[in-house]
Amino acid sequence: MNTTVNAPDLSSRPYSLSVERLMTASPEVLYEAWTKQFDRWFAAPGTVLMEGTVNSVFFFETRHEVQRYPHYGRFLKLEQGRLVELTWVTGAGGTKGAETVVRVVLEPQEEGTMLRLVHAGFPDAESRDRHEQAWPMVLEQLEKMLAAE
Repeated sequence: MNTTVNAPDLSSRPYSLSVERLMTASPEVLYEAWTKQFDRWFAAPGTVLMEGTVNSVFFFETRHEVQRYPHYGRFLKLEQGRLVELTWVTGAGGTKGAETVVRVVLEPQEEGTMLRLVHAGFPDAESRDRHEQAWPMVLEQLEKMLAAE
């Protein structure tokens, strides 16, 4: 079966951000965290529906106090231990319903892995700025979870 993967057209939404973090975990461990273990470091436990295959859709929630924040998307590109690219859709406080793209590049380093995250296609600067503040905290949470294992 030949399945076409259609990436969203981001040309009318030029707002993007990039974040880098040197992680102590290997690229393979980080790849698994991004494709199969969202509920261990990002999502609320029991909310993840995710296969981690190209063109498969996913859903999960994050929770803060009593508020729930649904996240939806699909995997666009996957290269074992090297690359995860997925769409990312959240509501009013996030991407405002826009289908954005998150690209995570994993590069081996002597002391671990350089994780480079680019999140593109925001509808406005406000959405981008919120995510620009949030992603470093999310990656720190990922690092803490992996260090606790």
